[in-house]
Amino acid sequence: MKRISLCLITLIFLISCTNSQTDQERTETEKAKKNISTRDESITRANSYSDLFLDTSAVEKFIDEKKIPDSLADRIRSFYNARNFQFAWFSSDGLTEQARGFWNLHDYVTTYDPDSSLKDKTLQKKMDGLITEENLSVNASDKSYVNTELTLTSHFIQYILHNYEKGYVKRKEMERFIPRKKEDPLQVADSLINKKHKDDKYFEDVNASYKSLKEELKHYYTIAKQGGWPQIGKIGKSLRKGAKSPEIINIKKRLLASGDMAVSDSTDLFNDTLEVAVKNFQVRHGYKPTGIVSDSLVKDMNVPATARLEQILMNLERMRWLQQEAKGNLIVVNIPEFMMHVYEGNKKAFDIAVVVGKEGHNTMMFNGDLNQVVFCPYWNVPPSIVKNEILPAMQKNPGYLAKENMEITGNEGGLPSIRQKPGGKNALGKVKFLFPNSFNIYFHDTPSKSLFDKDKRAYSHGCIRLQEPVKLAEYVLRNQPEWTPEKIAEAMSTDEQKFVKVKDPIPVVITYYTAWVDDNGQMNFRDDIYGHDTRLAGKMFGATNNFASTGH
Repeated sequence: MKRISLCLITLIFLISCTNSQTDQERTETEKAKKNISTRDESITRANSYSDLFLDTSAVEKFIDEKKIPDSLADRIRSFYNARNFQFAWFSSDGLTEQARGFWNLHDYVTTYDPDSSLKDKTLQKKMDGLITEENLSVNASDKSYVNTELTLTSHFIQYILHNYEKGYVKRKEMERFIPRKKEDPLQVADSLINKKHKDDKYFEDVNASYKSLKEELKHYYTIAKQGGWPQIGKIGKSLRKGAKSPEIINIKKRLLASGDMAVSDSTDLFNDTLEVAVKNFQVRHGYKPTGIVSDSLVKDMNVPATARLEQILMNLERMRWLQQEAKGNLIVVNIPEFMMHVYEGNKKAFDIAVVVGKEGHNTMMFNGDLNQVVFCPYWNVPPSIVKNEILPAMQKNPGYLAKENMEITGNEGGLPSIRQKPGGKNALGKVKFLFPNSFNIYFHDTPSKSLFDKDKRAYSHGCIRLQEPVKLAEYVLRNQPEWTPEKIAEAMSTDEQKFVKVKDPIPVVITYYTAWVDDNGQMNFRDDIYGHDTRLAGKMFGATNNFASTGH
């Protein structure tokens, strides 16, 4: 009897242990499931951001072959569940804008963080090739692209986990850093504005530019939801202070809605108050503050509030890829703004007006390191310019090369290699600044100074022309005592090319923001000179987006 009782007690104990173990495993399984987003099957090929989708088995195969630890593997699974296994970094026509943004950030981190775990020579080589290709054709079944897609996702997740304090980028928020599907802009804005976190930690708290722009999103969301602002009819000749016109009433209403005009005024007189409001609007949209209303200004005023809302949302997406505040120097060029900003930590040192590439010769977005100054440079004419511009000019005028101070130095691929000698006519002016990159883009002086009188300055073949090259040269070489302002002036006055290595290379970031808040807290908008906004709006908001119809 005692033996039976003992066996019974032992059996009960074993069953109890088994049940306890099962309960523990069940709890861990349930916890793991909570940390993995459910698959979002509302995303379809008809409404997806990218037109490429992964095979689910490809994700598991990647995790298995790369021996990815469970914690990271679950985040990768969750990331693609939230996208319904849609590609994040590629569309069929190549790298997405987000891929280029993240890769610039990746480049910056792996360059300036010696302890970064993101360094990957194989990925670097692959991306260096892809980033310069503008006409890619990507197939979802191509193993090379699939591997690059999943490797980028792995690096992206690791970057977020390593660079942001816990809580500021929630898992689900991270999974939405890359748009997933076409959505109504008013709903997207409402979601961003009204989201609440229990721990009171938000991404904008660690990204000052994003935070400032998000505050403006609230204002434009309210305007758009209330029906926007009035449209202004044709004004005929330009309007200025003292003029009278029925359209002045609408102009005042329009500027009151956007906050440019301080007080309501229903008269048709162009008065002092309106002139101040017009100047404010002009500054915020990249015009010289003349206080005169022209046809081009009316065109900007007539961009619907919903289109401006979409523009803010698109630029918030871009600002996700801003690097953490630089501790040292940083040079930022914002292409649509036609401006260079030089920073010392989070403090701006100065600005310089620039000329950027015209459409078809786009200045690319990338990161680099300014490490050389070249005084009185030769200009090695790119083959495309030799073929399309120089050779036809030589046929018309046999003395063209001598007239332009150019010379033939060889022959390559059936085309003569041509360079322009240092001197007053040199297209690069008296100095250029090198920051090695795959696009052969650099900063340089220019003899064409009149272009800086224009509000919109997209005229170059891709390189960036500086209004004040001497100012930049003196700043870049300020820690090299031998390069005094007098020595720099002397080096720029000869016809002899001279290379100078920069003692402390300065990071350079080329960006594309068409909506941002400036240092004075003013909301700025600029034209979409390369059509990036138009393409992004189609992917984020669908064919009925308001932005595409504005011509901006």
